[in-house]
Amino acid sequence: MAAACQLRAGTNSVNETRTLMISALPADIERALNATAGRQFSHLFLVGCGGSLSIMMAGKYFLDRHNGTFACDIYNADEFVCRDPRRLGTGTLVVLCSQTGTTKETVRAANHARARGATTIGMTLDQTSPLARAVDHPIAYQASYTTGKAIDAAYSNYGVLYMLLAGLIDARQDGGLTNDLLISLGHLQPAIERAHRAYADRFEVFAPRFAPREAIYTLASGASYGAAYSHAICVLMEMQWYDSQAIHANEFFHGPFEVVDRDACFIVLLGLDETRSLSERARDFLIKHGSRENILVLDGAELDLSGMSEHIKPYLVPLVFFDTLWRFAYKLAGLRDRPMLEGRRYMKKLSDY
Repeated sequence: MAAACQLRAGTNSVNETRTLMISALPADIERALNATAGRQFSHLFLVGCGGSLSIMMAGKYFLDRHNGTFACDIYNADEFVCRDPRRLGTGTLVVLCSQTGTTKETVRAANHARARGATTIGMTLDQTSPLARAVDHPIAYQASYTTGKAIDAAYSNYGVLYMLLAGLIDARQDGGLTNDLLISLGHLQPAIERAHRAYADRFEVFAPRFAPREAIYTLASGASYGAAYSHAICVLMEMQWYDSQAIHANEFFHGPFEVVDRDACFIVLLGLDETRSLSERARDFLIKHGSRENILVLDGAELDLSGMSEHIKPYLVPLVFFDTLWRFAYKLAGLRDRPMLEGRRYMKKLSDY
């Protein structure tokens, strides 16, 4: 992935740190933005499945807060095809994501969108994959999930989606988002590494409490809800077979809070966006009516997000949560003696699913 980068070294009173300053968008994002420049789309559809769908939730929050020129909706890929929105057509843009690029539903959605005349952009690790071939403009991102190699989170699916969306917004209303986003993304990986260290002792305490339980609930709101959704269904359910659910912090009070007792286990993600008060209210209820020993709180306010723009921080906090929760999941897996990736029964083992 082409990008102009510069390593800038600095020294603070504690130790020397290095920050990767991103000075340009990746070339494939630039190509997609240039190809769509000057076109006034009436609607943007964000489409995916599972973890790829979850990043779109943060993307829509970002758009809702900063975009005033086109409407946006999120769809599960097959529902997008079946529902077949009437707005879908030549004046619409469809952004799809599939990590492997082989998700059948997402490829089907891309083909459906193009058949209806929409412009399509596909995010995937594999630029030779069926999704990359099905869309007008393929875009690459990085993930350690399949390679096992460390990556710069700025070029993760979250980071790349934000770059694309910021570019689309700036091209239509001169929002000035891209520059601040790139600077902030340059500080993301160090922030994640600091968070891993900060949460290490907390995870050591909570993992033995959560490991033997049958159910774990993950609660969040706003930009962080997608991270909660992915952690609940793609990690705790898929890889550890917990009874698990992502609960929106306000929906919590419209049914789900009835499961709360002294034994109920919750992961609470407190973001920094405009919906923070919703999650704080749910956290306070859990502390009052549940047990503090079973409430794992990750709070964006306690993170060291040095170098990031204040108005960009709320959108990057979910990436920190998502990355650190992986480490917590691996601690659970070790205590449960259940492999994270190899122990699945159906995922990637049955050809029809």
